[in-house]
Amino acid sequence: MTTDITSSPEHENTASGVLRGTRRLLRACGCVSIAEAPLKTGRRVDTLAVDEKSGEILIVEIKSSRADYISDCKWREYLPWCDRFFFAIPPDMNPSPLPPEEGLIIADPWGGEFMRKARRRPLTAARRRAMLLLFARLAASRLHALQDPQAASGIVP
Repeated sequence: MTTDITSSPEHENTASGVLRGTRRLLRACGCVSIAEAPLKTGRRVDTLAVDEKSGEILIVEIKSSRADYISDCKWREYLPWCDRFFFAIPPDMNPSPLPPEEGLIIADPWGGEFMRKARRRPLTAARRRAMLLLFARLAASRLHALQDPQAASGIVP
């Protein structure tokens, strides 16, 4: 019987801690972010962020272990949807298997640190507009669901 590393409780705890610390780092650097954002391709990115000064689109892929990275190659499909791409990993993970041309964040539940800058791949104006609209609609939908769960679920009295 094979166990999927990405569905274990240990992976979930590590991944959620890295996600929390990464989002705190992004916020401190002037970016707003959304976790688990769906792309038009049907893929879902771990973190989608927008830099408030430059308007750049950042995608951050959370990896909780070396095995998690090796078993998941879909991250390359995210590159056409962002200006900069980062991996975020826990402090105890060796970053050597990660591609050196991509950005690197080390994070734990309390915060994170940029260890390597991400290569810049400027989006076209049309793709940037589409990503900003995706971000805005997703953020508004989630906020609405928090403020009015019945309306968000389609059950309106």
